[in-house]
Amino acid sequence: MAWQAGVNTLVFDDVQAGYGPYKALNGLTLSIAEGENVALLGRNGVGKSTLARVASGIVPVSSGRLEVLGRRVRKTAAHVLARDGVVHLPEGVGLFTGLSVEENLELRVGGATKAERRARLDRAITALGPLGQRRRTKAGQLSGGQQRLVAVHAALAAEPRLLLADEPALGLSPAAADDVYGALSAARSSATTLVVIETRLDRVELLCARAVVLDKGAVVYDASTADAHLILSALLAGRGVA
Repeated sequence: MAWQAGVNTLVFDDVQAGYGPYKALNGLTLSIAEGENVALLGRNGVGKSTLARVASGIVPVSSGRLEVLGRRVRKTAAHVLARDGVVHLPEGVGLFTGLSVEENLELRVGGATKAERRARLDRAITALGPLGQRRRTKAGQLSGGQQRLVAVHAALAAEPRLLLADEPALGLSPAAADDVYGALSAARSSATTLVVIETRLDRVELLCARAVVLDKGAVVYDASTADAHLILSALLAGRGVA
């Protein structure tokens, strides 16, 4: 089933999902419209990463209704959702260190034809700016921040309908984190729906207009990122980190 214009990108309706007997999502209800940029906040262990894994087909839904890009999802394979336009950047995503920057990009940008893959590759290399001049360099010779930038630009060049970025600045220096979030801001001028998982509001308040706070696998706050006081209260109520 192909993606259909005019539908919500993500719909969770009383969704439960988890790992064996442990329920990481516990009756989660949430809708995200096409083209929205949403910050998903909360302390570690409240279900943020599981939400991304469920939305990308890595973890199946055990009950409730999930729709991704207009497709009803329960045990849909991750590669099927990826073909529909879902790109998942997991926490701490890195590159194949023995491959060059260009080779890593070729593996990630996708495309139905050789010409499309070439165009996406060229676009990703151009977007990298000065780092693109190191296209023949082994990824293992790059810093962690540079590797994360390559991964982000590859994801954007894949023209995702839905991009799920799980703590994209995790472990990076402040300057490298700024570069990564600067790259992600390109999603605002595209048709991409962006969900950024974070523990820190200050990283996402300029990128995302909407903030959703999770606690115990359910939504406890859903409103504008401009309401910093209310977000902080929701985070503290669950002993989160602002």
